[in-house]
Amino acid sequence: MSTQRSTPPVVLTHQDGVATLTLSRPEAMNSLDVLTKETLLDALREVAADPDVRVVVLTGSGRAFCVGQDLKEHVGLLEQDPAALWRTVAEHYNPVVELIATMDKPVVAAVNGVAAGAGAAFAFACDLRYVAASAGFNLAFTGIALSCDSGTSWSLPRLVGTAKAKELLLFPRTVPAQEAHDLGLATEVVPDGELAGRVAEVAATLAAGPTLAYGAVRRSLAFSAGHGLGESLAFEEEQMRRTGTSEDHRSAVAAFLAKDRPVFTGR
Repeated sequence: MSTQRSTPPVVLTHQDGVATLTLSRPEAMNSLDVLTKETLLDALREVAADPDVRVVVLTGSGRAFCVGQDLKEHVGLLEQDPAALWRTVAEHYNPVVELIATMDKPVVAAVNGVAAGAGAAFAFACDLRYVAASAGFNLAFTGIALSCDSGTSWSLPRLVGTAKAKELLLFPRTVPAQEAHDLGLATEVVPDGELAGRVAEVAATLAAGPTLAYGAVRRSLAFSAGHGLGESLAFEEEQMRRTGTSEDHRSAVAAFLAKDRPVFTGR
């Protein structure tokens, strides 16, 4: 007998400029069925467009961050509508990762447990990854005879290098938190009970900062990864013009001259 969930699969909360998106299917290790992917995408679009959101935190509930595609739903779709499995890459995974990686504000992953497959890729697309000591990453794609998706081919080599990326993809295993930190997959390893507090501290610092400048920096880094020096210089010039005419820049200059601390609004 099926039971109806009392909470949505992604819970969105706001506090002091910080929007937290919590994957909330702990009974399924926050695996990604269609409803979860659609809800996550809608939530990301909402926070990306909200000028009052200064920083976004992505995390999971229970003992997992996100273990990727819901394989129980996957098996059913293989029998009923196999094409739907591959449409989900274009309809869900790609826009989710693009929003995480390019929205005009920083995104922080609070990796509370195992992050596998697309779940690991979502974390890699974030700017910073704070990882619980008991957590880990698993590039599980080839373990079920699939190629990688959700930007893994783009983000993983940039974090660990091409050779290590190939090793992790061809021989999938759970990379524990400390090794993940040593490889560059984790920004910081945090004791399990301190993860929420540490991420709240980081998010508050970012939320009080020049959000527009943060967004311009992350866009510039993403742009330069796929373009030559000349094009990257032109893009930097565009972002400098954009941030140089902002309220935040004027406030920072005035505060510097007055030997005071600037107050940033993200505008």
